[in-house]
Amino acid sequence: MIANRLRELAFLNSGVKIILIDERANKQSEFFYKGGIVSFVEYINRNKKVLHKNPIFVAGAREDCSVEVALQYNETYLENIFSFANSINTTEGGTHMIGFRSALTRVFNNYATNNKLIKDGKESLRGEDLREGLACVISVKVKNPQFEGQTKTKLGNSEVRGLVEGIIYDKIGSYLEENPSIAKQILNKCMEAARAREAARRARELTRRKSALEVGALPGKLADCQEKDPALSEIYLVEGDSAGGSAKQGRDRKNQAILPLRGKVLNVEKARFDKMLQNEEIKTMVTAFGAGIGADDYDISKLRYHKVIIMTDADVDGAHIRTLLLTFFFRQMRELIEKGYLFIAQPPLFKVVEKKQEFYLQNEEQMKNYILENGVSKVNLVMGDGSPFPVSGNKLFTLTKKVMRIKEQMERFEKEGRDGNLIRILAGDPTLTDDSFKSEKALTAIAKRTGMALGESFADFQIETDEDHGGFKIVFNLKKNGHTVSSCINREVFRTPQFEDIRLLLDQVAIIGEGPYSDKGDESSAPVILDSPKALVDHIVSLGKKGLTVQRYKGLGEMNPEQLWETTMNPEKRTLLQVTVEDAVEADEIFTTLMGDQVEPRRDFIFANAMNVSNLDI
Repeated sequence: MIANRLRELAFLNSGVKIILIDERANKQSEFFYKGGIVSFVEYINRNKKVLHKNPIFVAGAREDCSVEVALQYNETYLENIFSFANSINTTEGGTHMIGFRSALTRVFNNYATNNKLIKDGKESLRGEDLREGLACVISVKVKNPQFEGQTKTKLGNSEVRGLVEGIIYDKIGSYLEENPSIAKQILNKCMEAARAREAARRARELTRRKSALEVGALPGKLADCQEKDPALSEIYLVEGDSAGGSAKQGRDRKNQAILPLRGKVLNVEKARFDKMLQNEEIKTMVTAFGAGIGADDYDISKLRYHKVIIMTDADVDGAHIRTLLLTFFFRQMRELIEKGYLFIAQPPLFKVVEKKQEFYLQNEEQMKNYILENGVSKVNLVMGDGSPFPVSGNKLFTLTKKVMRIKEQMERFEKEGRDGNLIRILAGDPTLTDDSFKSEKALTAIAKRTGMALGESFADFQIETDEDHGGFKIVFNLKKNGHTVSSCINREVFRTPQFEDIRLLLDQVAIIGEGPYSDKGDESSAPVILDSPKALVDHIVSLGKKGLTVQRYKGLGEMNPEQLWETTMNPEKRTLLQVTVEDAVEADEIFTTLMGDQVEPRRDFIFANAMNVSNLDI
């Protein structure tokens, strides 16, 4: 959040350099943009195909107010307009936004009429047509700003409207006259948008209900609730007819409506408005919500449910459907998110039966914690020499989690082709510091000690110059399955948060040493010898699982109606995640990257985040 805000400030104040240093992870970010808000628009459009290479920039000042506007059209069907007053993000708009929109509509219509691109008086382009595919940043500096609204993010200075409108109309009018080829390109796109708007108007008629009380106009597969007060009503968007059937039987009919969705809804990031409204699932949702859709028709005050809850399976298809629905809500009904009406249901992943008792666990983390707590309660530990074990109860549970965390971090290094055990030994060596990589002698001494600790798996090592990061690096040669493999340790590896994490955790678990330990168990069982911290954790996990019958739910349809009510729909027991938008620029980028039609940014995202995947469901 801090980085995003500082990036915003650097864009809005061209030439100002802001440096953010995260000392926890040795990360440094520098924000410096000579282009100012022009660079901001290029940043917004960086993963989109643009209509004209350079953003249009206009600026002007009158009296005690200065205005800067940068805009650029792209080939998507969405508008992205961000407005600022005195570098404050005016998320609710205000007089500067009204002035900009009014001027944009007037100047393009006048240009199109004068150049006979549209017939005077018979047809005209509306504001929404001209803003389709527009990325724009408006920044005004006002001497005495007046902010309105509950969050004080709406500019109220009446004089700003006329000022912005005058500057935009004059400057963009001149730009269009001087660049007729770009003007024609933009207007062709806008006229396409106007034709699509008319097609969408006809399609939208099919989603509109005749009256708020006419139940016959509601979709046939919607199981509506009895409650008529939207504030007390909620609707579940359920994946599949099977789960929809269970939800309909298990719900509270008084205030819970169920709408089953068949298959995957349309990806609205790649579809124009009129095509979107031809999609059956989207038409059904819009009709059920009752608030309409589109600039002319959408009225959030008519929304029939103040809790819209997405309920999908806990698998990769469920995640995809949830993402498609979130894309739809973010692009077409963002106000529903901003008012806090959108939620994600959290069905449990596991059903556990122990000693004839049944209970549910929400996710992998809760399951892991339960098994550990169960295992810790069953062990009777002593050190290898028979002395008391230094921790028990909650402290042993915490320590066990730390040993597991070390193992997870070692596995991350192994995914990158490095030996996990080698990393653990180096992380436990206090003589290894950042300065060690400057000295060939220091690295040689460290490598020799590490080789002794590795034992039979160690072959030899070389100290080499590290041209990429400066100083030197160690290349260890290790024996694995009859082959010799190399593992390079350089300054970059040492500086990773994962290496630092292992180092801190090793200090915290040092209280139990390297083993061996013994679990004396009860009188009926022989002691179990555990030769390492890893063996200790494996033993605790094994004991924790003993006597448990665990069922992992892949789909909501596997639950009967009573289970679905008890775990996911009962307001007294359920868990709901509320969907919010903390950073609109960041959210826009994520949806464009993951759901847009440009392949390159998506491939880069996968490369950058591949190592963070712990469970891949394919």
